[in-house]
Amino acid sequence: RCSVDNRVTRVAWLNRSSILYAGNDKWCLDPRVVLLANTKTQYSIQIQDVDVYDEGPYTCSVQTDNHPKTSRVHLIVQVSPKITEISSDISINEGGNVSLACIATGRPDPTITWRHISPKAVGFISEDEYLEITGITREQSGEYECSASNDVSAPVVQRVKVTVNYPPYISDAKSTGVPVGQKGILLCEASAVPSADFQWYKDDKRLAEGQKGLKVENKAFFSRLTFFNVSEQDYGNYTCVASNQLGNTNASMILYGE
Repeated sequence: RCSVDNRVTRVAWLNRSSILYAGNDKWCLDPRVVLLANTKTQYSIQIQDVDVYDEGPYTCSVQTDNHPKTSRVHLIVQVSPKITEISSDISINEGGNVSLACIATGRPDPTITWRHISPKAVGFISEDEYLEITGITREQSGEYECSASNDVSAPVVQRVKVTVNYPPYISDAKSTGVPVGQKGILLCEASAVPSADFQWYKDDKRLAEGQKGLKVENKAFFSRLTFFNVSEQDYGNYTCVASNQLGNTNASMILYGE
């Protein structure tokens, strides 16, 4: 807007050195620039669908009693943040190093932060485009969220999934007492990424799925060995072996009588 009074005889709007309007006459070819008002009190133009290239100085030039006067306004164009590039999901062995990148644009330049989406995580773990993790642990697996904000609009967020692979670790394997003729269960729990494969042995002999009177159930985090009708011959020492491509571990347990 440009305020004028009744002494003004001629008016014009300029962008840098280019004339946009002189009086009611349009001098620029840009269809987005329109004349809003040319009255005794106001001479105003409008720029529709503003672009970053519209940023810069605009001058209202007026003549009063053959004396030119100018008033200048600077247009600052703000742009909402946008994440243009972010690291892909990654799978890495425990102890390895991870480097994540998140590139964003906007005006003013957005602030970029990284945080670990985890119940134990507190606050930001990086206030930078790059997140470096050296010697990653299994607790540091999960989703990492990049946020880009510049107060023009709500922050934009994207996530990267980090999978940390580690060898099996047997967390629970208890010996069990069961009377003859009853149902008995031995349970072997193991955490591993990728999930562990389980095998059972009695002494040095491997137990096969479908063996008479036995059932082996393997799930992602545990294996269950069921005896439907325990006999004296079933009592003894059993070994559970959990393995994946990073390694294996085993635990022994005893099925005993009351």
